[in-house]
Amino acid sequence: MKKNFLKSSVENASLNILLQVAFRCLTFVINAFVLRHVSQNELGVTNVRLLLLESTILFLSREAFRRACLTDTLHHHWLKVINLIWFSVPLCAAICGICGYIWLHLLSQPDITVTTYYEFGVWSILISCIIELCCEQLYIVAQAFLFVKLQVVLEIINVAVRTIVYTTMVLYWNGQNAVLAFSFAQLASVIAYTMSFYIYFWYYTKKDKKDFPFKTMWEFFPNFTGRKLSECMDFTLLKLLWSFLKQGFMKQLLTDGERYVMTFFNTLKFDQQGVYDVVNNLGSLAARFLFKPVETAAYFYFSQLVQREVPIQTQIKQDPNRIKEAASVLECLLRVNSSIGLIALSFGQAYAKLALFLYGGTALATGIGPALLQMHCLAILFLAVNGITECYASATMNVSELNKYNVEMVILSVIFLFISLIFSTLFGGIGFIFANCCNFTFRIIQCGRYILSQYKGTNYNPLNGLRPKKSFICCLMLSTVITIYSEAKYYEEKKLTHVIIGGTLFLLTTLVWLYEEMATFRFLTKVYCSKHN
Repeated sequence: MKKNFLKSSVENASLNILLQVAFRCLTFVINAFVLRHVSQNELGVTNVRLLLLESTILFLSREAFRRACLTDTLHHHWLKVINLIWFSVPLCAAICGICGYIWLHLLSQPDITVTTYYEFGVWSILISCIIELCCEQLYIVAQAFLFVKLQVVLEIINVAVRTIVYTTMVLYWNGQNAVLAFSFAQLASVIAYTMSFYIYFWYYTKKDKKDFPFKTMWEFFPNFTGRKLSECMDFTLLKLLWSFLKQGFMKQLLTDGERYVMTFFNTLKFDQQGVYDVVNNLGSLAARFLFKPVETAAYFYFSQLVQREVPIQTQIKQDPNRIKEAASVLECLLRVNSSIGLIALSFGQAYAKLALFLYGGTALATGIGPALLQMHCLAILFLAVNGITECYASATMNVSELNKYNVEMVILSVIFLFISLIFSTLFGGIGFIFANCCNFTFRIIQCGRYILSQYKGTNYNPLNGLRPKKSFICCLMLSTVITIYSEAKYYEEKKLTHVIIGGTLFLLTTLVWLYEEMATFRFLTKVYCSKHN
């Protein structure tokens, strides 16, 4: 069936953003309440050590499969694709074995005064990762056939179960045994998420859908019986998968490099890791609410619109409107994301301390916390730009370009880890954030060079989206100066006045931005409506 890729991508991103913002507001309040009951040491164990184990296993096990199997889905032979996806489960089991041994036997263990459930926490992560990979084929099918609302609802179920179980157990135990509560919440949420996927598709395959290639639930499982290997495996996708697998390890090092350094080199104690993680999560709200859903939708959109193995000049000759649309959408996304990053940088300097006070109380608002969050606002700007440039590059590079990019990522990973170790030793948590800014800068340069070379000799330059309007920049500079003065004068005694000043300036700045970018939003609306019709 012919799909409206832009329409689905916009719907996917907008639904993700709206529902995640609404739901995360609830979890934000709950987490702020729980934060006052859980020790910073246990936060360091769960939010840094154990979640790093989960992100490592899941990223290395499934990210390459998602990127490869969501490329050009219109021409998929789904029997071959399903067989390929199921190889992610034994891969996940192997990675679990390696990582589990490292986390249990090679890394330093938390003291018994911190927690006695560390080993159980590690095993809960290992088991939950394998369970989650057992529904990976359903996730990819849902993405390919545009089950937009389903994915959002299941993600909400995952977060809801995790939050409810964790919060209930923490409050029941009066803030004790937070690691044990985290472990049970992890298992419960993944089981609920996986079962929900299977229940929905069991129900959906009962319907007579002519344009849906799966008629029974058995077709979602691997099938190699009575066929030649060439009839069971898509070797073109396998080659692309191998390129993404090689890239995945380096990308994971770059994504969570600071956590690996603090985990393997003990540059921060568990309580310091807990404070760093809380600040990092608060500073990453924009990334989770806005940037991540947009990047996911944008990757799918670009991977369907731009052909990997065909030069862009040839594609312009074949279908000029298609490439013009892709270049224009990329430019608009860069403009919107970079503007949001600049707003965060401007207002974050004067309101970091207040945000931490409201979120975690006086303990977080004093000490190194505000400086960490102020520095993190700078990282948000780089993160906003890097997310779009990197998702476009990953969605459109051919295999040889991906392999070359992988080599560059290896070099960059080594440099980043070295910089993180040096800066964190010298400056503590702030050094990690500064190293991340350097990391994002290098990655933006890499992907920017690729985009420039791809559109060289054409009439398009999507990187123009990184040039903000002068009136917007002037408004941001004025807001920064006024809010910093307001913090110095009113924070201690008149917090409400400080909030009113910031809120007024934020509203004015946003209105200026919306007015300046009216053409951008009109274009996106026009393209969306044309695809919709």
